[in-house]
Order: sequence, then structure tokens, then C-alpha cells
Amino acid sequence: MSLKLGIPSKGRLMEKTFEWFNNRGMAFRKIGSDREYAAEIGGINGVELVLLSASEIPRELAAGRIHLGITGTDLVHEKMVNWPSKIEALEELGFGYANLIIAVPTCWVDVDTLDDFDAVCAAFRKNHGFRLRIATKYHRLTREFLRDAGVADYQIVDSQGATEGTVKNQTAEAIADITTSGQTLKANHLKILKDGLILKSQATLFSLHRGSIDEADRPIYDEFLAKLDNPK
Repeated sequence: MSLKLGIPSKGRLMEKTFEWFNNRGMAFRKIGSDREYAAEIGGINGVELVLLSASEIPRELAAGRIHLGITGTDLVHEKMVNWPSKIEALEELGFGYANLIIAVPTCWVDVDTLDDFDAVCAAFRKNHGFRLRIATKYHRLTREFLRDAGVADYQIVDSQGATEGTVKNQTAEAIADITTSGQTLKANHLKILKDGLILKSQATLFSLHRGSIDEADRPIYDEFLAKLDNPK
């Protein structure tokens, strides 16, 4: 009998996750060498830590290979269609903040809103013979957001890294990406549309619905939840 808890495998997200749980009487620590993706938890029996990249955790939750997982709201919303039917958000952890936004070149002085952007998209296709390109790794969230805003004349260009540089490199005309301080956008001469906020994200503890957890593991699950409510 055991519950599997997926946690970020490296970096600040892992460090802040360890700190958050340590403050609730569950001591997280890495084991083995720095290159080993292994950790253990103290203060509660029957919970196994699984170190994964934040982007892998929604997939593993959806497949039921882990019972709980810590990842960004943005990744769950992007990677899991109708996610509330499969998992629930147990706790927002108060770190890993980021906003998913639409940004355009600052030189587009008359483009400040989605309505302006829609007009630019239509004019761009008429003038260039192909649709304006938006670079992003958030395909589904971007499409849904723009659909609801009535923007249709564009195409998605996949970008898995350095998205802010795609406009400068002329592989896209606009971007949809996460930002924290906005400094990288500014450095790449981009501005956020005034109504271009797609999603506010932060590190969140997600869980399978209790009914999806084996009956033998539910006492462990309930003990785990009780500890979440008692920070030191």
C-alpha cells in the first residue's frame, strides 16, 4: 500500500516544494548523488516520492501512475482536456507564479487590445497571403482564448524554448508565453496586450479524486490531507 506523489525534479520548484512540505511536518530530502532522481519523505508512512519534470506530472496524473502531483496550473490546463473530471486542485502553494499572456511587438503602437490584434491578423493575411504566426507551446489554451475573443485569422507556430526571441528572429509575429516580471519581454521589445491575460498560474498540489484511489490507500490519503491543514 502506498501513494505516489510526483514532485518537480530540480531547481527552485523542487526547493520550494521541499520547504512547503517541511513546514507541514513532512520532511522531504534527496537521496543518492546529485544526478540521481530520488527522494524520500519523513513524517508520514506510505507516501512515495516520484521526481519528474513539471511538464510530465499532468501526464502521469492523467494515466493514474501517480496519485498526487505538484506542477503549474498552466501545465494542467494545457495538457489535460476537461481536467476537473480526472483530478482536483487540493492546494495552491504560493510560489511558481507566472502569467500566460499574448504579447506583440512594442512598435505596433496602435495595437493594445484583442480587438486591435484581430484587425491586424486580418490585415496581415490580406497583405502577405498567409496567416499571422503566434509562437507558443500552449497550443490549446491559446486557441481557446483567442476563439472566445473572436480572433481567428492566425496560425500557431510551435515553440518549446526561447519563445520571446521568435519575433526578433522573424519566425513569428506575436507570442503566447508565460511571464513573471515582464523583463524578458521588454528586452525583446514585446508588450502584453491590455486584455491579453490567458491564465494566472502558480505551483499547485493536484490529486486524483478520492474515489479513484484504491480503498486500501485511502487512510494514507486522508492522513496526508490532514497534515496539509496543519502548517508549523
